[in-house]
Amino acid sequence: MSLRSKSRERRRDKHAAMPVMEHLREIRRRLAWSTAAVVVGAVGAWVVYADLFTLLREPLTTALHRADRADVLLAMAGVAEPFTLQLQVCAMAGLVVASPVWLFHTWRFIAPGLNLRERRRVWGFLAAAVPLFLGGLLIAYRVMPQALSLLIGFTPAGVSNIIPVATYISFICRMLLVFGCAFLLPVFIVGLNAAGVVSARTLAGWWRQLLIGVLLFAAVATPTGDPINMLVLAVPMLTVSFLAIGICALVDRRRRTQQPQWADDETSPLPGS
Repeated sequence: MSLRSKSRERRRDKHAAMPVMEHLREIRRRLAWSTAAVVVGAVGAWVVYADLFTLLREPLTTALHRADRADVLLAMAGVAEPFTLQLQVCAMAGLVVASPVWLFHTWRFIAPGLNLRERRRVWGFLAAAVPLFLGGLLIAYRVMPQALSLLIGFTPAGVSNIIPVATYISFICRMLLVFGCAFLLPVFIVGLNAAGVVSARTLAGWWRQLLIGVLLFAAVATPTGDPINMLVLAVPMLTVSFLAIGICALVDRRRRTQQPQWADDETSPLPGS
């Protein structure tokens, strides 16, 4: 190892052994950077707010067209609601746009607990976090018209359904974030394995619990609760989760092959020798 690499490793080891107050300051610094990125993204979203609102309203428009309902309307109540609604939409957009930043800082806060080799190995898996998060958002957006069409179908005939815009936007944003965060599960699985917290064999032994947990989460998270929409969330989550367990198995196998094997009557070298 070169002198520069040794110096870098010592700095990282020192960073990993920070006292509690240093960790709190580190959290504050990471939160500050992440918040600043979200604010910048929200400011940019403010400029294109009209297009964003049209994009968020599109699932309801599609659902009403499919259900052939003309008695369902979006409505605003209050003078300040348009302003607060724009703030809410822009904040949501800023959170999505800044996802690479806050995911990066989340990882950088966790990374000091790992050694140098493990940190380098997980960098590749971290790069999958942003596509998985955005993929979850896309799946939620695609399934939302079917969910809304089913929910609106419960409106009795001859009754107008006036939906507050704030309620509708909150519902859409919540579902998008739930789906996006759900697809980050494989990243945490691989991260725990890289940190040596859990092995691939242990994860594989938990496949029943994982299956039940994902199905329960999908049943609660999907707005309609019907099997079709539940499977739309559960099947991709299970696929990427079992793929993550497969990656963990490869990492464990490589880790075992790189560790020296010692005979029973042979002593291993002391650290630093």
